[in-house]
Amino acid sequence: MPRIKVPELRVKSKPELLDQLKDLKAELALLRVAKVTGGAPNKLFKIKVKQKSALREAYKNKKYLPLDLRPKKTRAIRRRLTKHQMFV
Repeated sequence: MPRIKVPELRVKSKPELLDQLKDLKAELALLRVAKVTGGAPNKLFKIKVKQKSALREAYKNKKYLPLDLRPKKTRAIRRRLTKHQMFV
């Protein structure tokens, strides 16, 4: 729906404005429901997922990973010694 401009609203009568308000409220309710239920994922999100999977594949056998590809555990778990380090 196009943006509503003030000069357009000023020329409308009160019943017309109330009808338009009712329609806009209904549309807003539908948009909120779609947002909560997860609606269709947009194209940009799909592109980002595809790029990230390509990065994961590129860094698969490398020694170091970029920060955003590393596991997102708590800081304490990430700093903990590995099993190999504990028993050496």
